[in-house]
Amino acid sequence: MVNVLSSDGKQDPDVMAANASSAALMLSDIPWNGPIGVIRVGRIDGNFILNPTVDELGSSDLNLIYACSRDKTLMIDVQAREITERDLQAGMKLAHSEAIKCIDPQIRLAKRAGKEKKEYKISLISDTSYEKIRTFSEAPIEEVFTDSSYGKFERGEALEKITQTVKAKLEEENDEDSLKFLHKAVDTVRKQVIRKRIIEEGLRVDGRQLDEVRPLYCESNTYPVLHGSALFSRGDTQVLCTVTLGAPGDAQRLDSIVGPPTKRFMLHYSFPPFSINEVAKRGGLNRREVGHGTLAEKALLAVLPPESDFPYAVRVNSEVMASDGSTSMASVCGGSMALMDAGIPVREHVAGVSVGLVSQVDPATGDISNYRILTDILGLEDHLGDMDFKIAGTRKGITAIQLDIKPAGIPLDIICESLEPARKARNQILDRMDQEISTARAINDGSSPRLATLSFSSDSLRKLLFHRKKIEQETGARVSVSDGTVTIVAKTQEIMDKAIEKVEFLVGREIEVGRTYKGIVSSIKEYGAFVEFNGGQQGLLHISELSHEPVAKVSDVVTVGQSLSLRCIGQDVRGNIKLSLKATLPQPRSKKDLKTKDPLPSEVSGWTAVENMISVDVDAEASSTEHENGTTEEAPAFSTPSVIIRSAADCDAQDDANGPKKRAKAAKSSPRPYKPASEGHEVRKATAKKSTSATTKKTKKIKIEESGSNGLQTSGSDVPEKTADNTLDLNQSPTNFQSGAMKLGDVVTAKVYQIRAFGLVLELSDGARGMHKFEANGQKEFEVGQELLVKCSSFNAKGIPVFSLLD
Repeated sequence: MVNVLSSDGKQDPDVMAANASSAALMLSDIPWNGPIGVIRVGRIDGNFILNPTVDELGSSDLNLIYACSRDKTLMIDVQAREITERDLQAGMKLAHSEAIKCIDPQIRLAKRAGKEKKEYKISLISDTSYEKIRTFSEAPIEEVFTDSSYGKFERGEALEKITQTVKAKLEEENDEDSLKFLHKAVDTVRKQVIRKRIIEEGLRVDGRQLDEVRPLYCESNTYPVLHGSALFSRGDTQVLCTVTLGAPGDAQRLDSIVGPPTKRFMLHYSFPPFSINEVAKRGGLNRREVGHGTLAEKALLAVLPPESDFPYAVRVNSEVMASDGSTSMASVCGGSMALMDAGIPVREHVAGVSVGLVSQVDPATGDISNYRILTDILGLEDHLGDMDFKIAGTRKGITAIQLDIKPAGIPLDIICESLEPARKARNQILDRMDQEISTARAINDGSSPRLATLSFSSDSLRKLLFHRKKIEQETGARVSVSDGTVTIVAKTQEIMDKAIEKVEFLVGREIEVGRTYKGIVSSIKEYGAFVEFNGGQQGLLHISELSHEPVAKVSDVVTVGQSLSLRCIGQDVRGNIKLSLKATLPQPRSKKDLKTKDPLPSEVSGWTAVENMISVDVDAEASSTEHENGTTEEAPAFSTPSVIIRSAADCDAQDDANGPKKRAKAAKSSPRPYKPASEGHEVRKATAKKSTSATTKKTKKIKIEESGSNGLQTSGSDVPEKTADNTLDLNQSPTNFQSGAMKLGDVVTAKVYQIRAFGLVLELSDGARGMHKFEANGQKEFEVGQELLVKCSSFNAKGIPVFSLLD
């Protein structure tokens, strides 16, 4: 019995417990062939460390526990991160040289305080009885072992018949002494026959070569309804592995002296009686199942993604369907494929294989005189052999090892020699696994659950705990809280979206500067709008944050009840959360770009949809304009404007309550190409449609011809006549100006429609509107209906023209 009396929490007491057990046996009167030495070896940055602490093991790529006598290896247990065979050999040789340092102190202790060992007598079968049983059974046993057509169960039944035949002969002779040791003697005969055949002839029971792997069969996605599943067979050994994904809160909680309090990756190994054709009661886990499951778990842990990238809790269940040796290594292979089938982004496959040993011992010295190393051993070869060396890893290196031996130690050189045939067999198995599945499936495929991790403040967490049951009942998702982090697990993406929306509505999220939120405008003020977002919190959307262009009135941009995507930009001096709409909008193009670059048809700015724009057939004829001097100017049949002005009704919805509408329906016409002001300094004069007193004495009406087969017809327009100095008379005004062709730099006449605190609302002749912003020291005394000569200087974010006054 080993009890931990105290622990500093830095060292795992398992190595000390093994050495303490050896010392206790040395002090007792129990006869044994000790003492032994046990040591742990780690490696950090390529340097080996003896007996590393728990913190050091977190940074180590090797966790080797090595037990030995003075000259032989007794036990090896390894968990590694793809360490190469050469580096592992160096670590084991270092471990052996350090572990034997624990032996001499125990011998000195036993000399000073140890008890005298008891005498014991071993009950052995007599040579006469053994020879009689060997004579009856040896020939039939050799016949069974030389027939490779036998399967595991058929071979077992044949050997059992031989035992019953020998028993019947001994009963006929009334040999009671031989009957007492019958089963033990027959088993010894089997062992001698099979070992002699392997060492002298190099032949195995099933007819394979010494380094040959049994036939392989792999199958992934065996049960599509599960998160992940795979079937792996090697000979008569078959294992079914399934994977279940869960929330971080589903991690296994551990109650240990050292190490982490939870474990998010679990592999449970089950060895049911039916796998070996037995009828037995299923009880709790036994030592064998726990050990095999732990080994397979350590082998796969090396290739799992970090928790930060994959926060799920993962459980692998390995169910042995049939057993004929090395089911733990089959669990590694099947578990690796099942992890990929579940969509877990493991770096690469992990495979495992068992290597056995059959040796001859010199009776005089007790040393091994001859031996054979077997790859992928059967259950019978494990039982009758000397070693079961389980090695798992990737193509890059070893991830887990467990060594079981039957004699009193094996030389370390033979163990190191076994690593190379294991590596070759492992690569062969990996090739077959890659043929079935080589990369992880998409986790959103199939029935894999969705997982979302959210962070909340302490106050929000209290709200969430209050509403958690309600959220789970209404959405069907699972909500768990751990260390200030909320994890939501849902079966489908639809359930996940519903759960997140519910959480944000009832609780809200911790507001982060720079993050975008969805909100609803609750009220509008002169200086901005208040927006409700993030679980009922209020934020201020200032008028200056509505658009990249100046905004005269908040209601021009947003309305009460409108849903917006806003970005949090901070907090003002009054504690209001500051939101911005323009931060989520693209930056407007500069004036220079508007003048120099011809926009593509798909990049038209404004409110008119592309599909609503005037289009002309490619075969349409270009229209022409004839001037008084006889010259003709060709106009293209179609061109794309840089800016399209929307109608007056769309320009300012709030003006409906301020006065009667005086708008004219804009006539459709083909957009004209833009001509810079330098080309003749063209000036247009537009008047309100209501004005009928404008002079048109010097104008000449020109009718635009129909354009091609499209049949598109535009209304006539009055164009000012050029004077002798090639300029336009500003006193002349067109009767039907079309604002759809408005360009930067165009000069027009407009009427004052409304006077506001920061500027004017201007109305053009076709009913479209623009704006003029008051300058610091400029004129501010105007009258409604007053005509002004203005120049288009820019457009705001909605495409409304902004005018400047001309002297």
